[in-house]
Amino acid sequence: MLTPRIARAIAKQRRLCVGLISGTSVDAVEAALCWVEGSGASVKLELVAHAPSPIEPALAARVLAADHAAELCELGFLLGERFADAALAVIQLAGKAPEDVDVIGSHGQTVAHRPRSLVPPPSAPSTLQIGESSVIAERTGIPTVSDFRTRDMAAGGEGAPLVPYLDWAAFRKPGARRALQNLGGIGNLSVVSDRLEDTVAFDTGPGNMVMDALARRISGGALRCDLDGRLARQGKVIPDLLAELLRHPFLAAPPPKSAGREEYGEVFVAPLWDRYRERPNDLIATATELTVEATARAYEQWVFPRGLVDGVYVSGGGSRNPVLMGGLRRRLAPVRVEVLDALGFPEAAKEAACFALLASEFLSGTPGSVPSATGAKRGVILGKIAP
Repeated sequence: MLTPRIARAIAKQRRLCVGLISGTSVDAVEAALCWVEGSGASVKLELVAHAPSPIEPALAARVLAADHAAELCELGFLLGERFADAALAVIQLAGKAPEDVDVIGSHGQTVAHRPRSLVPPPSAPSTLQIGESSVIAERTGIPTVSDFRTRDMAAGGEGAPLVPYLDWAAFRKPGARRALQNLGGIGNLSVVSDRLEDTVAFDTGPGNMVMDALARRISGGALRCDLDGRLARQGKVIPDLLAELLRHPFLAAPPPKSAGREEYGEVFVAPLWDRYRERPNDLIATATELTVEATARAYEQWVFPRGLVDGVYVSGGGSRNPVLMGGLRRRLAPVRVEVLDALGFPEAAKEAACFALLASEFLSGTPGSVPSATGAKRGVILGKIAP
């Protein structure tokens, strides 16, 4: 049975929504407060406020190392508390009260993602995000939609990427093809045009995940990322190693496809560190060029053959790395490569805003998946609600 609050929210044409997500580095919960008006092709999104809420390093380390059920169970509740804090903080930042907010959309923290493209039969594709939505709903008093990936996977999709729906809804340009590139832990792109069904989207390979892991090792844990590309600037690319890394089977696989720590986490980084720990800056320079080259080749293989794009607009932590951005501009020239802020939307708020939008579409009963991106048999309504 619907609660009165959810029934009122469903009846609204304009909703105030919070979106929450924690990235692969588990350094912060990103929160965005948005007005969402309408749904589907006519939906409009307006960002009200956004803010990161840091996750303490000790908790982040536990999440990254978690490998058994009891630990994941506890961490799910602990992260639920952090996500609730982040939601309340961004609501307060905007001068609003929890009673003003219609719904929260929480992606949670991905701890495992095993999509169909990477799990051969008879194994079952699966995905797991933690950050208990019931805790978020209880602490904030706001209905919370979560678990966005699973229904797409049940419909035969990869469960990722999910941000193409936002890219199409908020950033398409009439009569043009526009590319939106995210460089979080994993890179993903969306090419959007007038029709949602024409969207091209998939994971491009490593974003910051390999570089972040190396930065932590090089600095003895003092750094979570290669800030401003300072470490990479001090090194030189190792050509033979770069060629070897570019032969990773994920990069050659056709879309739809999605990746995660299973491909580019510790299983990928630890052997590299064992081989090249005496050349740490050269290794991180090579990892940076790996992201540049993998991303550029994704466009050359799967995007440009369908036609050029009216600019590439970059979001995620990688957009703040001048070495990475310089490499992308060099490789994708003459196509213009800009930070998403050039379109009047702060890049740091984009992924959190996506889940505010998807939570509103859940209430509207509108499918938020993009089958051309995930490979699902049909578009489906994404999420489950904790009232």
